Amino acid sequence: MCEKQDQAWLEDSLEKNDEEVFKIIRKEKERQRSGLELIASENFASAAVLQALGSCLNNKYSEGYPGVRYYGGAEHIDELERLCQKRAREVFKLDADKWSVNVQPYSGSPANFAVFTAIVQPHGRIMGLDLPDGGHLTHGFMTDKKKVSATSIFFESMPYKVHQDTGYIDYDRLAENAKLFKPKVIIAGVSCYSRHLDYKRMREIADENNAYLMADMAHISGLVAAGIVPSPFEHCDIVTTTTHKTLRGPRSGMIFCRKGVRKVTAAGKEEMYNLEKPINEAVFPGLQGGPHNHAIGGVAVALKQAMTEEFIADQKQTIANARHMAKLLLDRGFNVVTGGTDNHLMLVNLKNKGTDGNRADKTLEAIGIACNKNSCPGDTSALRPSGLRLGTPALTSRGFKEQDFDKVVHLIDRAVQLTLDIQNSLEPKAPFKDFKDKLYKDPKFVEEVKALKGEVSAFASRFPMPGLPTL
Repeated sequence: MCEKQDQAWLEDSLEKNDEEVFKIIRKEKERQRSGLELIASENFASAAVLQALGSCLNNKYSEGYPGVRYYGGAEHIDELERLCQKRAREVFKLDADKWSVNVQPYSGSPANFAVFTAIVQPHGRIMGLDLPDGGHLTHGFMTDKKKVSATSIFFESMPYKVHQDTGYIDYDRLAENAKLFKPKVIIAGVSCYSRHLDYKRMREIADENNAYLMADMAHISGLVAAGIVPSPFEHCDIVTTTTHKTLRGPRSGMIFCRKGVRKVTAAGKEEMYNLEKPINEAVFPGLQGGPHNHAIGGVAVALKQAMTEEFIADQKQTIANARHMAKLLLDRGFNVVTGGTDNHLMLVNLKNKGTDGNRADKTLEAIGIACNKNSCPGDTSALRPSGLRLGTPALTSRGFKEQDFDKVVHLIDRAVQLTLDIQNSLEPKAPFKDFKDKLYKDPKFVEEVKALKGEVSAFASRFPMPGLPTL
């Protein structure tokens, strides 16, 4: 009896065990509930996914792979990981004889680095879309002064670009530069690009240079799963993804790679793929230790949900909402890069409005609208980017339809106008600090922020929020 009482504290709730953390989580829950989440890379995981994340799976170490573990007691973990792999192939309609999948990466960035570690080798060459043009840090971003991403530190990277006037990827220039640079891997992936990628054209460019074509579908994996955007699997050798964006799972990652015959040489000899073993070894033991089994459990749940009609309907609604939102912004005189969107996000260049993403983002945050400042084609300063990246997955998961985005865009427009009013009250070249002081301390603007935040909260709170009822 005494021993049981001594351990009773381990059964206490979070609220009783750690009131400080409990209160912070509740405050964050309220921020999400009463605000408008427009960050394109965010979503709301389901209650079932969160239950898997908070389960006893968190307790188990299982270094290695199913059937070959370095720890005992992993028989159920093996079952879970195999189930997750099976569902991953089912969701994306992949033949197990032709595609391998690794579900152990901790997230998308480690997944990408594992691929490069496995097949590029130190100082090998990669090409990815430039960060200011809509690419991702892990695709090799560097500046003329600094190698920013670890990818650019350990590998040699050369970016490809978009047309500065249209915002569309310049595939002709990519083809020309690839012939000169001779990359080992060409990355078909984006972080802020609102149009479909031409995987077929990129496959042709990769073949011309004997390069692997790798897709990073982190942003669009849910849309791919629903079959409503072009799939990278038809043309790519390797596909990586996160699992928490449009796929609406936990924060984790996956790597898919082809198996079997890569090509037949002119002499008629079959050249086989050699990707699965090097990639698996790069994930473990190369870059990671024990897999996060609670995350793998959550991914398995999300993948099952992704095969439902309800999920497919939500993904269709996500795109419908994004297209409607882009049109509303265009109608209000905003410059939406490329003139619209094919997916879940859009990039808005605020130059024609007389402001920038840094200031507008801060005003939107103050009134309860979360988005993120983002570079636009032609920007020269990452510290003062011209644009905002906006996305619809999270609000779609709360049940928002096209007509609800009329109000969302109206609130954004008013926030941008408030940004301009604050700017106009300052000297033309006033530093960002002065802008923030006005936003948070000037009584006139503080009252306007308060009123707008109240309006945002009243509107957002009408919609349910997925997840666990308490936390």
